[in-house]
Amino acid sequence: MAHLLLIDDDAVSVPHQVREAFPAPAYRVSVAESGSHGVEHVRRSSPDVVLLDLQLPDRPGLDVYRSIRAIDARIPVIFITAAKTAGAAIEAVKHGAFDYLHKPLDLGRLQSVVAEALEVKHTPVPVRIAEAASPAAGDGAMLGTSARMLEIYKAIGRVAAQDVTVLITGESGTGKELVARAIYEHSARSSGPFLALNCAAIPENLLESELFGHERGAFTGADRRRIGKFEQCNGGTVLLDEIGDMPMKLQAKILRVLQDQTFERLGGNETIRTDVRLIAATHRDLRVRAAEDKFRPDLYYRLGVFTIHLPPLRDRSEDLPILVQHYLRRFSAELGREIREIAPEALARLRAYSWPGNIRELQSVLRQALLRASGTVLLPAFLPEISGVVTPSRTHQIPEQSFDLERFIRHRLSPSSSDLSAETHREVDRLLMSIALEYTHGNHREASRLLGISRQTMRMRLRSLGLHVAHSVEADEEDPPS
Repeated sequence: MAHLLLIDDDAVSVPHQVREAFPAPAYRVSVAESGSHGVEHVRRSSPDVVLLDLQLPDRPGLDVYRSIRAIDARIPVIFITAAKTAGAAIEAVKHGAFDYLHKPLDLGRLQSVVAEALEVKHTPVPVRIAEAASPAAGDGAMLGTSARMLEIYKAIGRVAAQDVTVLITGESGTGKELVARAIYEHSARSSGPFLALNCAAIPENLLESELFGHERGAFTGADRRRIGKFEQCNGGTVLLDEIGDMPMKLQAKILRVLQDQTFERLGGNETIRTDVRLIAATHRDLRVRAAEDKFRPDLYYRLGVFTIHLPPLRDRSEDLPILVQHYLRRFSAELGREIREIAPEALARLRAYSWPGNIRELQSVLRQALLRASGTVLLPAFLPEISGVVTPSRTHQIPEQSFDLERFIRHRLSPSSSDLSAETHREVDRLLMSIALEYTHGNHREASRLLGISRQTMRMRLRSLGLHVAHSVEADEEDPPS
């Protein structure tokens, strides 16, 4: 039996309508004719849903609502009122009302809203969102405990203290700037400036000036000298994001900065010396761009001294709950929402999506969901329309350069290397399993037969590598352990 509490000073009409819409024995409807009596009723009996009039004789409805929230924030509260002004509705929803209905009540609409509210109240075992962020989980934090992300953390640790160029690759939205900032923050240059520039977002005729500066009169509109990023960032770190889209003309000047740390301002003859560490990022395959004469091979080789590849979100789905909880907590504070839990069905739906836009898309979806949400539990109904099943992603399973095994090994040879053999075997396994599963269309039984290992061994290796591959066929019986 669902228990509904109506708090309304109308002792006849509205109670009659509510009891008509929610008859016994399926429902029990209680009525309180004042705000104080309603709050006491909530404290005594904890109803499933509260219908609350905004205009009560003893206390404002919003004040009563706040008292109910203090007792039990999970009770959905539906405001009902005769007021027709937009301001009342806006205030009610802003304060977290589940919904807002006008008098005279539309019984069909009331039944629908109460049904949704009851679903919220009785959502089984929601996943609680942590109340406070850990010290390492600030707005700019890198999050994830999967094997893939642990490899990223180790790579950052290996290269941060070395004053070498780093190339960060990965699909758009995977967090390449976060990696660049982490390298900077753990480097000897952390006390110097950090400047990021998106090469794809600035018109070609302005990009050179942004990077190298210009002299007065260098071009129409240049009415004074401008200091560029490489000069501003002397002693610090420059991130050139989407360097794969940089015009060929500028690539030669970047190469010179890498080689001897000198350049000239646009329209000037003075050689400027600087001391910057360059980090580059791109979602493109620079080897392909070089083969197409769209990127200088010599610049690619200079950039690729140490490469870090960020996996797409679909290939580290075990990190999704951590990311969802972090961003729900963060965005709830930003948007003034009180989402404290996420329904298992909602989390399952997020897990099943392939996230072509990666973390940036996840952030957008969660923001939209919070704007639609009511109460303290994020339900599937609040999520925007998303579709697309997680599938194998061979092209991005491993760093781009590791398709060339010799280059992969040579790039990781350094005095600080200590587990190169294990690392190489992991990357070979990652590529081999990805190709086998792609060839068998996700059939684990057939892939394990091709690889000469049991399905149990294959599943263990997939987990250890942080790979998640949807499979289309899997027999019920288990293979014997290998």
